[in-house]
Amino acid sequence: MTSSLSTATAAPGALTRAAGDDARTDAHLPALTVQNHAANLAALSNGDLLCAWFGGTQEGIPDISIYMSRLAAGGAQWSAPVRLSEDATRSEQNPVLFEAPDGKLWLIYTAQLSGHQNTSIVRRRISDDQGRTWGPIETLFDTPGTFVRQPIVVARDGAWLCPVFMCRVAEGERWSGNDDISVVMRSTDGGRSWSAHEVPGSVGCVHMNIQPLKEGGFLALYRSRWADHIYSSRSDDGVVWSAPRALDLPNNNSSIQFVALANGHLGLVFNNSSAANSSERRASLYDDIEDSEDSGELVSQAASQRGTAFWGAPRAPMTLAISYDGGKTWPAMRNLEIGDGYCMTNNSADKLNREFSYPSIAQSADGRLHIAYTYFRQNIKYVTVDESWVTQDVAAAA
Repeated sequence: MTSSLSTATAAPGALTRAAGDDARTDAHLPALTVQNHAANLAALSNGDLLCAWFGGTQEGIPDISIYMSRLAAGGAQWSAPVRLSEDATRSEQNPVLFEAPDGKLWLIYTAQLSGHQNTSIVRRRISDDQGRTWGPIETLFDTPGTFVRQPIVVARDGAWLCPVFMCRVAEGERWSGNDDISVVMRSTDGGRSWSAHEVPGSVGCVHMNIQPLKEGGFLALYRSRWADHIYSSRSDDGVVWSAPRALDLPNNNSSIQFVALANGHLGLVFNNSSAANSSERRASLYDDIEDSEDSGELVSQAASQRGTAFWGAPRAPMTLAISYDGGKTWPAMRNLEIGDGYCMTNNSADKLNREFSYPSIAQSADGRLHIAYTYFRQNIKYVTVDESWVTQDVAAAA
């Protein structure tokens, strides 16, 4: 589906049937800010669907804050966004929602100085009423450079597994992602304390997304700083992980997300592109904002053992894929959105960015798949389909 913003946002938040596709329902979530990015969905036990994201002038600028909207169970309209963070000195990014086993809803997110991801810490708020009101803002992980993007998972032994990635630089360097690694934070006391477990061989493999497999154990999928492939690793207990290995799926150094479905299948949303599809390359993620924290005193980050991160590969198409064998292969695919995916700038004020990116996917109790993603960094788009939608066009062609 090729989309335009000219008419798509005439009724922000309203669910509508996709043009020419009665099996798909879409909505553009209401936006209060110029830039909106990094959606995260949570299908709550009461049937409500929540979507959190960050919004402001531009990623890395201190007016970036966390926002959330709700689609009530059985409803046809996403609510007006509510702002959930308030630090005017830091760019607050990458919200993650987690409904804990005790029914409390957690919101965790990052807070960094300007474009320096190595300064990020992770903050937390907790709600006792499924996100209608929230407790105080607290620090969850205070080690500088700690970043989150993917949901907390509860293991069969009751432990909580929170995947993070560490944005590492040498003293005097400006962060550009060359030496980031993945770590699993594990809690056995409901999130009161955590132990860190580094994923071996994970330099450049970030946004670790953990899901339990029907046959037991865990699968993790990763974004690649090298913009080559999606990577995967496996664990029996969520603590000891195999080193990430490349899958036969492309990645463009942009976020992905997958979810274990009730029938044992896996649903993945990603950009079906890589550096191989790129004719241009950016210097870094934050190369088009004024860096007041730098003052020209930092030098470019040195290459790691794997090289230098690739920025600027097109962030399109947005593709939904299904695996029937625990993530070994992904034979069923269908595009949710197509376009040129231009992301050589993050500028939303001048409407220069045309990316579809940072997808989130959740399954509700009725089996429906719910997907949200960045639309040109101007708003968050929501799509809902059944799993069978992925293969409908293939079946029709046959």
